[in-house]
Amino acid sequence: MASDIVSLISNCKVSSVLNRNNKEFGKQHLFDGNEETCWNSHQGKPQHIYIEFKEPIHINKIHLTFQGGFAGKDCEVLIGNGSEELSHHSYFYPNDTNVEQQFDVNATLDKLKIIFEDSTDFFGRITIYKLDFS
Repeated sequence: MASDIVSLISNCKVSSVLNRNNKEFGKQHLFDGNEETCWNSHQGKPQHIYIEFKEPIHINKIHLTFQGGFAGKDCEVLIGNGSEELSHHSYFYPNDTNVEQQFDVNATLDKLKIIFEDSTDFFGRITIYKLDFS
């Protein structure tokens, strides 16, 4: 089940969708709570997820579940609040595994961008079954 923070998302954009098949691999699957659906990017580096929230919120952690073999590497979090531009907040380095991983943010923001500079997949594809926040 997705957190209450997910219900505060007003806009979400992703860098790409595998074969432009939004129905099967689109961004909506990041938050649907279904373990059998996923966002799958097309090939190429970097990939990203951009999220705007309805109001400023405090996020302690990002929760991500990748598909092993298609995990992000060398990831960057950019954040913004109000009219300010997105700015660097932190880097994180996921493991190439299917289990949920958590990464510290501990910031108040109303927009967030997660950049996957690289992937464990040779072609640069990213597959995420779950994106959530706490």
